[in-house]
Amino acid sequence: MNKKIALIGNQNCGKTTLFNALTGSSQHVGNFPGVTVEQKRGFIKKHKDEFELIDLPGIYSLSPYTSEEIVSIQFLLEEQPDLIINIVDATNIERNLYLTMQLMELNIPIILVLNMMDEVISSGNCIDIDGLKERLGMRVVPISASKNEGIEDVITAIEKTLENPGRHLDLCHGPVHKAIHSISHIVEQKAHILHLPVRYCVTKLIEGDEDMFKTLDVNDNDRHIIEHILEGMEQESGTDREAALVDMRYSFIEEVCYYCVFTECETKEQVRSEKIDSLLTHKYLGIPIFILIMLMIFYLTFYLIGAPLQDLMDNLIGMISQNIIQLLEHYHVAYWLRALIGDGILAGVGSVLSFLPVIVILFFFLSLLEDSGYMARVAFVMDKALRKIGLSGRSFVPMLIGFGCSVPAIMATRTLSSDRDRKMTIVLTPFMSCSAKLPIYGMIIAAFFPRKAAIVMITIYCIGILVAIISALLLKSTIFLGEPVPFVLELPAYRIPTIKNVVLNVWDKAKDFIHKAFTVIFIASIVIWFLQSFNFTFDMIEDSSQSILAAIGSFVAPIFKPLGFSDWRASTALMTGITAKESVVSTLTVLTQAATTTSLNNALATIFTPLSAFTFLVFTVLYMPCIAAFAATKRELGSWWQAISTVLFQTGMAYIVAFVIYQIGSLFL
Repeated sequence: MNKKIALIGNQNCGKTTLFNALTGSSQHVGNFPGVTVEQKRGFIKKHKDEFELIDLPGIYSLSPYTSEEIVSIQFLLEEQPDLIINIVDATNIERNLYLTMQLMELNIPIILVLNMMDEVISSGNCIDIDGLKERLGMRVVPISASKNEGIEDVITAIEKTLENPGRHLDLCHGPVHKAIHSISHIVEQKAHILHLPVRYCVTKLIEGDEDMFKTLDVNDNDRHIIEHILEGMEQESGTDREAALVDMRYSFIEEVCYYCVFTECETKEQVRSEKIDSLLTHKYLGIPIFILIMLMIFYLTFYLIGAPLQDLMDNLIGMISQNIIQLLEHYHVAYWLRALIGDGILAGVGSVLSFLPVIVILFFFLSLLEDSGYMARVAFVMDKALRKIGLSGRSFVPMLIGFGCSVPAIMATRTLSSDRDRKMTIVLTPFMSCSAKLPIYGMIIAAFFPRKAAIVMITIYCIGILVAIISALLLKSTIFLGEPVPFVLELPAYRIPTIKNVVLNVWDKAKDFIHKAFTVIFIASIVIWFLQSFNFTFDMIEDSSQSILAAIGSFVAPIFKPLGFSDWRASTALMTGITAKESVVSTLTVLTQAATTTSLNNALATIFTPLSAFTFLVFTVLYMPCIAAFAATKRELGSWWQAISTVLFQTGMAYIVAFVIYQIGSLFL
């Protein structure tokens, strides 16, 4: 049987980086809380199909209050791994060891991995590794995960610990020590029957965990005895039971650090971070600086770097498509099949693929910001602003992920401890412009606003954010009454982004984009071509205005007339956009039979005016997300009615905002 190894640690301690180094996995690495929402599994490279490594969410304790803590403790208790790798930030070892103390109560073999030891050493500080081993009763391995240093030592420690697990030391003392051992005698037999660690059960009882009382089926008589023991502990310690337990753990941690951790000064990274934060997290300058950084990224992505690369990609795709069509004509392939391949598949898929350079460049810059630790600062800076609209800074994390894709963003709301905050964030997150909408922006901007690309882009993004703010104010006063939960965030030290992490992140986004182009967009292009090439008697037609699709689109088109775009092709593109937002581009390309970007731009000018094109963009960024995001919404909210209400609210807001912009714009233009 496989040996199960759990990888656990505080957030921002390098846990996922170690997971990637041990398994060779391409899992995304992030510097903000919530990146690891679910368990991630992989096999250690040196022991393939033998040692299975499970990457648990980053947590600070085993008190089951947040979703991450619940996932972690359920796994540790129910699946009972053979070994725990507890990764610790060596630059902040005292805080990290609190989780270690709780893990020791589970009676599972542990390896303590000290990450970022290179920063400790470079700052002139020192940690007595042998002293830690002796005082904690476990193997201790110093590493630098980002530099791939010490990884082989971790594997060796895994092998030795699985062969000879050893036993943890009994680290409790004082009044708590007596209480733990007294209560252990009462619940020990029931804990063994349920295959639960006795020490863990007792500490949960001391903390007043009602679920543990029910799990152990503690009768009234035993409960009275336990209460009497805890009252004696409180009198002797001079504090309440939970505080006494915490004090005992920290007093031991302080003793360990006193003898084993020698700190002369803060690390260079910590000093550097404090200086940078004095500007980037400034009370008044923090948000304007973030907006300027994003504006610069959009300028580089859509104008300075992205536009030339997109032109090259478009020319390459056009050349390949032309050669394929010529080859089909040379072999006298049937007209309908040539039309399907040329006007349907190649035009639809090619129009989306031409935006691949823009996707890659944008996520390259966002990955740099994320890997450097800056995105965690943005969450901190945004907390005060978000509280005014009924959310906390923690909600910014899923919203930030939403700029990449709404599906993982909606799933990331599991990290929110408040059910109110979680549901409210799910409703608002799709207003953040996901990467699937970038091809639509690129298409419209190239046709109508080529010289104002960056300004239009930042405006579209800001409209999405502004609508989210207005929606939040409306929802917190009606449906989601109450206050957001307190926001606690550890700011990681600024670090130079690692090329490996950035490349893996960009590759994941590019791979997903390409996969979608050759699956969802491929199928959608075929369906759109068929519907616009045949009438209801299934006769092939030359005039697409007489097609099945034209009839469907014409039926829906009047709804959008107040928004400025009543052409059936525009309404049809919006309908297909529900399957995948990139389908809007492929649909318009197929319907206009545009072979090049220039011909597409000319065709779009017959469908939109500059004003209606802008309102089309606004509606696109705000209306209901794709089917995959809708499914994620239903799964997280747990109700079809709530999911349908959510997308109706989002689409309603899209219609109202686009209507207002078009009607006001019509007065001046």
